Amino acid sequence: MSCNWGTELWDQFDNLEKHTSWGIDFLERYSKFVKERADIELSYAKQIRSLSKKYHPKRSREDESRYTWCLAFSATLRQLSELAVQREELAENLNTQIVCELTRYTQEVKAERKTHFQDGRRTQQHIESSWKQLESSKRRYERDCKEAERAQQVSDRIDLDNKTDGEKRCSLKARQTAQQKKQAAEESRKDYVTSLNQFNQDQHQHYHTLVPVIYQRIQDMEERRIERICNAMRSSAEAERKVLPVATRCLDVMMDAAEGIQPRMDTQQVVEVYKSGFDPPGDVEFDDYSSTMRRSISESSYLDNRMEGRRHSRKLWPFIRKNKPPPPPPTSPSPGGVANSPQSPPPASREPIAQRLNDLMSSGSRTRKQCLRSLKRGLSLKLGSGPADCSHLPPEQRRKKLQTRINNMNEEIQREREQRDALLKMREVYERNPQMGDADSLEPRLEEVKQSIQRLEEELRRNQAWLSETDSKACDLSSRRQSGGCGLNSQVDTPGSSSLKQLEDRSPASRESPDGSYTEDHSAELQFKSRSSEFDDDFEDEEPLPSIGTCKSLYPFQGQNEGTLSMVEGELLSVVEEDKGDGWTRVRRNLEEEGYVPTSYIKVFLDSSAKGFVQSSRLV
Repeated sequence: MSCNWGTELWDQFDNLEKHTSWGIDFLERYSKFVKERADIELSYAKQIRSLSKKYHPKRSREDESRYTWCLAFSATLRQLSELAVQREELAENLNTQIVCELTRYTQEVKAERKTHFQDGRRTQQHIESSWKQLESSKRRYERDCKEAERAQQVSDRIDLDNKTDGEKRCSLKARQTAQQKKQAAEESRKDYVTSLNQFNQDQHQHYHTLVPVIYQRIQDMEERRIERICNAMRSSAEAERKVLPVATRCLDVMMDAAEGIQPRMDTQQVVEVYKSGFDPPGDVEFDDYSSTMRRSISESSYLDNRMEGRRHSRKLWPFIRKNKPPPPPPTSPSPGGVANSPQSPPPASREPIAQRLNDLMSSGSRTRKQCLRSLKRGLSLKLGSGPADCSHLPPEQRRKKLQTRINNMNEEIQREREQRDALLKMREVYERNPQMGDADSLEPRLEEVKQSIQRLEEELRRNQAWLSETDSKACDLSSRRQSGGCGLNSQVDTPGSSSLKQLEDRSPASRESPDGSYTEDHSAELQFKSRSSEFDDDFEDEEPLPSIGTCKSLYPFQGQNEGTLSMVEGELLSVVEEDKGDGWTRVRRNLEEEGYVPTSYIKVFLDSSAKGFVQSSRLV
């Protein structure tokens, strides 16, 4: 079937005019649609960016860079910002590549359509004018023919009635008139034939030449309009597809961030941050004393007398028990792992010390040894800013703090050394080529860098000495654990000793115990100190801890640090002490081999009696 408008729609000029007008209206409507969609994309991008900015942390917190769920949420917010950028880019492409182009093309197609239909109207007017001329010639020819016929009839009738000279003269005149009318009719006939031929020629040219050409141009214009709409829709889809890879990549990053959340690692990281290195308190036997112990005693004054009277026993009495969350898994199965970023332990519960000691004295299901041993692990003095050696921190936190400080110093020393080497090379260049600069001008800066390196190296050596001291104390504690005195005998120079010394120097007005209790009753303190010396006598000797179950090693472990025990896969060992939340379990191979192994490396089988024993000890 032919699709040429000039041949198929030669008589549909008005309908073509309506159709093309509706097509241009559709083009304008589609342009408006794309523009509104671009505005929606831009508004959406703005709202997404504002949302991401609203929930993004205003300041960089160290906690948010430590836990996987915080890192995942930050990554999600960053990817949302990237998605907002892609939506803005999509809106810009829609506006520049589609809306502007369609607006310009609409004006062009309107002008072209106007020109084509003006040509069509002119051709119609021409054919109509030719038709009117034909009709006029035809009517004139018809009139002249009728008049000639009437004149001929009059002439014939006069000839029949011709009798006299007067009548003959009238007959002659009638014949002349008829002859004239006949000549006029003949001329009208010629004009009619000429007009008819001209009209037929014009009509043939109109319907076979002019109209097909004009309608073909209108058809081409309509096809170009439809093609432009097709291209606009294709461009819109391409613009959308262009941002899809980036959007998909952003969504993949969000998925990876969500899948990267590790609850166990986060909970263990809490231990790495807040672990103090002390052991939890154990049970204490009930002793019936005839005299009433006054319990509203200042902990600081009690510690003062205790440090003076029992310094040789190298024991420390902490009373604060901190909330210790589980630690993150160590990067290497070693009890001496160093955290990346130390944190001070959470503030201790402000339970009055008198109430705590009352609970301590009223519990009597087990010996006082474990309870007092555990109480030694929770000291947290409120001294404000701590000393430079971090001795106010618990052992584990002190080691992390010093290790982080040493790492930072090493990086800073490396940067200073690189700067010194660069200055030395620059000085050599200036000495070889004086025109490039003065070598003496670099001496002040070089001397400043050298002094900075010396200062940093001195600080590094000092912090390394403090770290070695902390490690040695940890090794001593580990050796005591192996000998059966797990946590019984703390040393005087523990990380809390400097805090205790500061408490000794503080005035009575500022004497406040770590848990918030305070007293000025020195007699009560002396009575309690004498009473506590009896508890210390119970700490002098301990028998080895009994076995509470068995365990089977799942993986081989090489105990390289002091206090750890090496094992092979599938080995059966006795469990001496459960995991206290630090990721290590105390096991025994025989009476002479005992140490700590990673809890994740073994499968523990506790005895039924031991389970009840452990639960009751945890309640104390």
